[in-house]
Order: sequence, then C-alpha cells, then structure tokens
Amino acid sequence: MISLTRNIYILTNNVLICDKFNDTLKVSYVDGSYIDVLYQVRDRIHTGSVLISHPLMGSVKPNETPYRSIILEDKKGALDFQSLSIIESSIESCKKLLNDRPTPDWSNKVLEDFRFLDMKLLESALSSLGINY
Repeated sequence: MISLTRNIYILTNNVLICDKFNDTLKVSYVDGSYIDVLYQVRDRIHTGSVLISHPLMGSVKPNETPYRSIILEDKKGALDFQSLSIIESSIESCKKLLNDRPTPDWSNKVLEDFRFLDMKLLESALSSLGINY
C-alpha cells in the first residue's frame, strides 16, 4: 500500500506541474528533455524507487511532446526489477522514436498545449491513486 502523502513524488520537466503540485506533493524538476526525465527516473529506480505511473502513459509519443511527468514511490529498498524493466524499455522506445523522427520545434502555443496535456495525464494518474485536485 502506498502512503500517498509521504512516499510518492513526481519527476517532471513541466513547470506547470511544479506550479500546481509543489505545495502539496514532492516534485522534482528536471531541467531537460523527455528522455532526460526517463534517465532521471531510471537513476531513482536504481536507488530503490518504484514506478507508480507508466513512463509512456497517454497517446502522445515521446517524439511528439517534450514534456513528461512520472509518479514514483520512494522506498529506498531493494531494486524493483519490474520498474527497471519498464523504464529501460521506455528509454529504448523513446530513443527509437526520436531517432526516427525528432521532436518538432513547436510554437509556444503548441508547447503550452503539451504542458497542459501532461498535467491532465498526471492528474488522471493521481486520481486513480485517490488523490484529486
């Protein structure tokens, strides 16, 4: 069982997530790209964190949007091999998609839309955990 206020945290490169959730949940900002967020998640998994939300959730591909927010549980225990397998697979998928077709140089309006979409996906994931905003 997850202790929703103490053990979960969000890794994100989306400033909207920081602005909205930083006062109520632990949020770590990644100053980088979508794949940089995935690498940070992998590093956290190696130190015992467990994936709560899927790194590729939603229908927007990693080479379409520059933003990703991922929920983890901070356990600081043994390596969770299922989480490691999921994040490694997600990194490989992301690299393949980016190699095939890099993320476009979107306008500011489109970037705003992608930040909003990422926030809505995160809110949905939090809602499924019983956390509503």
